[in-house]
Formats: sequence, structure tokens, C-alpha cells
Amino acid sequence: MDKNIDWTQARGFLATAEHGSLSAGARALGLTQPTLGRQVAALEAALGVVLFERVGRSLVLTPAGQDMLAHVRRMGAAADALAMAAAGRSDNLEGRVSITASDAMSAYWLPAVLVDLRKTAPGIIVDVIASNAVRDLQRREADIAIRHVAPKQPELIARKLPDVPAYLYASADYLYEKGTPQTLADFQQLDFIGFDADASGVDALNRHGLPVTAAMIRATSASGVAVWEMVRQGLGVTVMVETVARNTPDVVRIMPQIAPVMVSTWLTVHREVQTNRRIRLVYDLLAEALERA
Repeated sequence: MDKNIDWTQARGFLATAEHGSLSAGARALGLTQPTLGRQVAALEAALGVVLFERVGRSLVLTPAGQDMLAHVRRMGAAADALAMAAAGRSDNLEGRVSITASDAMSAYWLPAVLVDLRKTAPGIIVDVIASNAVRDLQRREADIAIRHVAPKQPELIARKLPDVPAYLYASADYLYEKGTPQTLADFQQLDFIGFDADASGVDALNRHGLPVTAAMIRATSASGVAVWEMVRQGLGVTVMVETVARNTPDVVRIMPQIAPVMVSTWLTVHREVQTNRRIRLVYDLLAEALERA
């Protein structure tokens, strides 16, 4: 057995174990499946043990693999902490900063803010991770997150920003065809574009005071961009935060008598990187823009 463990191979083993297959682990690491397979095989050869057994299309840890996993997770945590500490000591205003936000915010609100950032710090390269999933800042899946839920991890620093109102919107063309609703009865004759395909989405809208029924749901998507484009193309109505709708001139707010849905916003960063000058600059600029919004 080789006493020197290659971290690249160990990281490949960790990704495969956590994601359940070589293909999923490779996607998480940005590798090809054959490359990750070679890394895992090389680690097994170095250790002299079999780490995985194939069950159907999935890989299952062997007892030796189970024993290894706890140790490799500690290695991963140490590597993440080292990278985070190094990032926090960087004084360079040139380099990459990653921001994660919902796909709708990333598409319709964030670009205008990045124009201002380019003028202020042209050496910063921004990586926008447009995702409705909560990315793990502790594992450097992003440097800064714009979230609608407060983080629970003590290692994360979050700034609570003003709640953002969300209203009902439709395209002008759709309203020309269907008529602008004036009453709740009018509204319930419209087609609604939802974010959830099951009844929980309707229940959530009702709890916020929006009189949407299951019969109104004519299309759904987990993607905010897809939902918003369907609305823009005249497929129906939906609820959207004002920061997005304000940057979309071909939509119209409807039913002003219905109270807005107030959406919480948290700007989050790992405490180790808040002293990094370029990350701090981007963080402060985002905070200022969200305050204005």
C-alpha cells in the first residue's frame, strides 16, 4: 500500500461516494466520467482495497469504503478551510468572484449591477451561478449568495436586506386578449403559470393571500426564467418580485388591490472571505444595489 494519499484521487472518491455514481460525481467536479473513474481506481490501487461495489447503475461503498469515507471527509473539510483562509487573506482586486442567486434574479436584475461593478473594478471576473438551489458556501460552491432564507451555519455571515414585494403580472398582449381583471371572479378566469407542479404550490399562494385555484394552473416550471418567459409570451399570469418585473417593460401589474407577497432577502458570505478585498467590494456593491431595489 502506498502511504502517500493523492488528494485529487481522494476528492474523486469523496464526490463519487456523496453523489452515488461516477457520472454524478464527475459533474460535481467538472470532470469527465472516465477521468473520475481512473482517479478512484488509482486510489483503490494505492490503498490495496476495493472501495465500491456496483449495484445496478449505482455504486455502493464497501465496508473498507465506509471506513475511508469519514477520513476523506475530514481531509475535504481541512482542504476547504485552507482554501477559505487563503481567500480571506487576499488583497488583490483582480481575480474571480462567484455569486449565486436565483435564475430569475441572475437573468433580469444582476446584469445591471455587474455593469456598475465593471466600471468600479474592471479586473474582477464574475462567475454567476444562476440556481434556485441553495449552494454550500462552506465548500466554496460560491463566494457570495443572494438567498431568500436565512443561513443557519454559524460560519456564515448574512446581512438581512429589506423585504422585496412580489405582485401579480401578465403581458399586455395577454390582457388585451383576456381583459384586465377587476374582481377576484375575473382573476379566477385567467391562466396561471406556477413554480410548483403539485398542490403545495397552490396552498402556498393561498397562504399569501393570492386567490389561485388548482384549475387555474395551466403551466409550471421550477425555473423562474422559464415561468417569466411564459408570462412575457402571453401564456398566462404569475407572481414575481418587483426587482425582476421592473426590468421587464412588456409586463403589466394586475389586481393592485391584492396585498404583495413580501420576499425576504439575505446577502450571505463565509466569514473567512469577508476580509478578501475583491469579495468584500462585490458584497458591498450588491448590498447597496439590493438596498436601492
